[in-house]
Amino acid sequence: MSRLARKPLPIPAGVTVAVSGSVVSVKGPKGALEKTLPVSVHIAVDANAGVAVTVDHPDQSGDKALQGLWVRLIQNMIVGVSVGFERVLEVEGIGYKVVVKGKEVVLDIGFSHEVPVALPAGIEAVAEKNVLRIRGIDKEAVGGFAVFVRNLRPPEPYKGKGIRYQGEIIRRKAGKAAKTSAG
Repeated sequence: MSRLARKPLPIPAGVTVAVSGSVVSVKGPKGALEKTLPVSVHIAVDANAGVAVTVDHPDQSGDKALQGLWVRLIQNMIVGVSVGFERVLEVEGIGYKVVVKGKEVVLDIGFSHEVPVALPAGIEAVAEKNVLRIRGIDKEAVGGFAVFVRNLRPPEPYKGKGIRYQGEIIRRKAGKAAKTSAG
């Protein structure tokens, strides 16, 4: 049995978890999420104990991995509908800026043109100076959109210009000038 699945997941106040057939749905104050379960995964919901995840063959490594995966997926759904998720991106560089206009994020990141990026459904963004905050209830969607925006101009190692996650450390390189002056 997966170590994650030994204890049932607690359900916070204001959140409901329901299973109908092979679909698990979680509703809370921030919204609702649904996911389709694989055939070998089963979920039992008890209002007092919480959510318990079981699999058909807990001794097989594939089913054991599925059990741990689905415990975390359901936990992320519960956290998302109750608290939500946020990723913060920093845009660093001379003349680089980010603006949110309606349902799109407009990035000025050193190209000859501005780069408009449409916001996916269920994602909201807020721009303050050179910081972009991406919020939503689905952890996969928030992280996927943050990765997409970061890959438009990843940070480069010489001057550090580009889009990075807040708190991300970029290993800097010395460059040619440091090599010639050292010799």
